Amino acid sequence: MSASFASALGAAREAAAAQHYPQGALYVVATPIGNLADITLRALHVLQLADAIACEDTRHTQALLRSYGLERPGSQLLAVHQHNEQEAAQTVVQRLQAGQRIAYVSDAGTPGVSDPGARLVAAVRAAGLRALPLPGASSVTTALSVAGVVAQGVEASGFVFAGFLPAKPGERAQAVATLAQEPRCVVLLEAPHRIAELAQSLATLGARPVTLGRELTKQFEEVVTQPASELPAWLAGAPQRTRGEFVVLLHPAATAGDAGEGLRVLRLLLQELPVKTAVRLAAEITGEPRNALYAAALALKHEDSE
Repeated sequence: MSASFASALGAAREAAAAQHYPQGALYVVATPIGNLADITLRALHVLQLADAIACEDTRHTQALLRSYGLERPGSQLLAVHQHNEQEAAQTVVQRLQAGQRIAYVSDAGTPGVSDPGARLVAAVRAAGLRALPLPGASSVTTALSVAGVVAQGVEASGFVFAGFLPAKPGERAQAVATLAQEPRCVVLLEAPHRIAELAQSLATLGARPVTLGRELTKQFEEVVTQPASELPAWLAGAPQRTRGEFVVLLHPAATAGDAGEGLRVLRLLLQELPVKTAVRLAAEITGEPRNALYAAALALKHEDSE
């Protein structure tokens, strides 16, 4: 255990032990997305208290627990990941029905948010058992808090979480074209080996601001906002810029035009005109970025050809 966490377990007991922690319940525990100090006192207490810990990767979780001085035998770690979640959930349900307290953690952040956990919670609730949240770190809210996202009106308030876009280029381009019509902020996640391809797809959105959050809460954390068209060049500017996990925020479109209206106009024009002419006129009529409309036009043509 790191000496810096030596007093944390005692503090966790002092701060959280007075609360009631019912037996036969699943405790969904958020864990740090990078910086180990971002664990909550209540999370530390429940990880000590639980009869077993279900986790996305037992080796990763064992290392995390040891960082805080929480040694667990292998028999108390249950693998529940995307490949076995539905089946493993039944094992967890049986343990809960026997009166055990089970904590569930994903590899990082809040379970069930582009991580395993949703099917497990659904199975637990379907069995008439309790699932209790222990909130904490989340890459989504972490990135949003420092992106400076400003809504362009009532319709653009809030955000949409889209997670990972499709890996295939055609499907990804179509997804970007659809998201271009979304007036609210869109939150995406991406892995380092695919961030360059995602940036190329987003570049079709022209001047629309995009915030990249890389290695959030870690030593080499980086948060930068660029016009979408400049993302590929920025990523190529230094080798380290494509390393680490990414949160990508597509800001609300800075335009007076209505995104839904732009798509409606584009559809009508495409019925009578070539793509380039339809896009040019739609941009002039609605004030929307020509690149975004062009990407939408290609996606619409693709739909019609299927």
